Amino acid sequence: MLKKSGQGVFKHPLILLNRKFCFVVAASLLSAAAPAVASDTLRSQTLGEPVVSGFLAEVEVEPLITLVGASPATEPVPLPPLAEAVAPLLNHPIAEPALVSQVIAEASAGGSAEAVSTMRFSDLEAALDTGAVVQPETVDGLAQVTRVTDFSDVSPSDWAFQALSNLVETYGCIQGYPDSTFRGQRSLTRFEFAAGLNACLDVIVGTLGTIPEDDIATLLRLQADFAAELATLGGRVDQLEAETAQLRAQQFSTVTKLRGQAFFNIGGGFSGGDVLRETGSRAVPIATVVGNPAVSVASLVWLNFDTSFSGADRLKLQLVSGGGVGTANFFGSAGLFNTFGTPFVSQSGVPRGQDFNVFIRELSYAFPVGENLTVDIGPRINWYSYFDNNRYTFFLTGANSFNSSGGTQVNTVDRGTGAIAVWDVADWLDVRVGYLAENTEFIGGPKAPSDPSVGLFGGTSTLTGQIGLRPFDNFNLRLLYTRSNLMPNPVTGQIGGTFGEPIYGLADDGAGGRLTNAPADTFLVNFDWTPLNWLGVFGRYSYGSVGLTSAATQAGIGSIDAQSLQFGVAFPNLFKEGAQGTISYLVPFSVINGREFLVSGGGDGGRQQELEFVYRYPLNRNIALMPSVYWIMQPNNFSSNPDIFIFNMQAQLVF
Repeated sequence: MLKKSGQGVFKHPLILLNRKFCFVVAASLLSAAAPAVASDTLRSQTLGEPVVSGFLAEVEVEPLITLVGASPATEPVPLPPLAEAVAPLLNHPIAEPALVSQVIAEASAGGSAEAVSTMRFSDLEAALDTGAVVQPETVDGLAQVTRVTDFSDVSPSDWAFQALSNLVETYGCIQGYPDSTFRGQRSLTRFEFAAGLNACLDVIVGTLGTIPEDDIATLLRLQADFAAELATLGGRVDQLEAETAQLRAQQFSTVTKLRGQAFFNIGGGFSGGDVLRETGSRAVPIATVVGNPAVSVASLVWLNFDTSFSGADRLKLQLVSGGGVGTANFFGSAGLFNTFGTPFVSQSGVPRGQDFNVFIRELSYAFPVGENLTVDIGPRINWYSYFDNNRYTFFLTGANSFNSSGGTQVNTVDRGTGAIAVWDVADWLDVRVGYLAENTEFIGGPKAPSDPSVGLFGGTSTLTGQIGLRPFDNFNLRLLYTRSNLMPNPVTGQIGGTFGEPIYGLADDGAGGRLTNAPADTFLVNFDWTPLNWLGVFGRYSYGSVGLTSAATQAGIGSIDAQSLQFGVAFPNLFKEGAQGTISYLVPFSVINGREFLVSGGGDGGRQQELEFVYRYPLNRNIALMPSVYWIMQPNNFSSNPDIFIFNMQAQLVF
């Protein structure tokens, strides 16, 4: 009986075998081969492929008679079906003796077809990734022995003792070393195995005609009973061989994945009367908007090229192009471009006047550091990919305006040069820290990080830290702090505008004078909660303060303090799986202190409020429609302004 051992596995590239394992297999093959050779039925078979594929792959079948030591006139001696079935298994680069032994032992014991067909192929598959290449030893001269006890290093307790005894004493076809050792733990080369197999086949040829009829009948029965299972066995091992060779040759190759998103927006709006807006100049501070905007179209395309070199890292390149602006910009004060009533993707994504030119929106490389830490570095990292996220204000599926999709005061850098680190402390806790110097694609002119006069730390920048908590599966809480450095506009000397958060508008020294770089601190709380599978609740609150310094006196003159508030509900899978309805209420910029420094954004002390209704309806997995309505109350923070209503229909195409 064959016994299990964890020793002796085949290893590429030399396909070396443990000697004991090989001759255990040989003994089993001989037990089945001897009667098969004597059978008239088996003798009628013809052999037209290499003998024992893999072990003797270089030995042509044509000289099989030479291999077994017969003359050319001798009738070819085919391998028995059981041997042919086991041969592909032996040929596998990683084959444990126990697996081969199980095939032979169960078949010889008259096991059922089901037993063989459910062999533990998972054992072989699991072994494919293990083990190191075994190096061969130099082969010394070999000597024939007549008893297994002639080997000084083989004892009855060895797992292969019975098999060796059978080969030595019954068939007399096993050789040892001149020093009376067998060296069963030494690796075996293909040439050695061929020589040993040749000697054993010689014995088979010499014993023809001595096989009992009962043995022949048993072998024929086994051949018939297990024909289908043995064929399946060989096929599955061949498949594993092919897959293993492919995996070893190409464990991972550099892969670049293309993803794309296209957005088409058509929108319009109207107000209940003339709308006051601030100009950003103290000479003529207020202008009146008369009439309503025309229906307009805006389009935007993002193309993402994600490349991985190891399977765990990512080089991200995002290209952007588009044209058009949101309808609500018709009513906004200076410094409030693309804010209220404007869907996040209702923009050109490129500098003004360069519609449908192509720009790089994101370029960064993210990689793991250890098991729980990921670092992203690059010249243009998207701040919103890492901070202030919310399940129900994601612009593709939920509240989607510029004001509602992210905190209005928390970040003055959309994309920037620097690094962000994410530490997944536990399933319920993560910590994120990042520093970015402003380098946003849709702003023309030279960028501060590459300007030697400003550099990576001299211009507009943010240092952000966030703690993410998930005490329950349906609840997420984010606590965020941002320290910003706000560089004034080089022409006007004002702080604010596109890169002025926490200021929403424009500020000067209170008398039309210029400001120097201004430090700012912003604190934010952000949560989303799904109490029911059809209901979501979300909200944000932020507080920001900007310290102002006069460029003329280089003295601090005060600060602007403001807050913002957002609260809303969402209805996942509303009317259709994958759809979502969202309602959001928002106060984007409520001035607490320092309104005298604002040349835009302060209004007359009013409090702008926004009510947003959005519904996303997926047509299929790649196309969705997203109608939205925005109701703006006290726009531009003028309490006397009439309400504004903006309508937008958005088509999303994702591939």
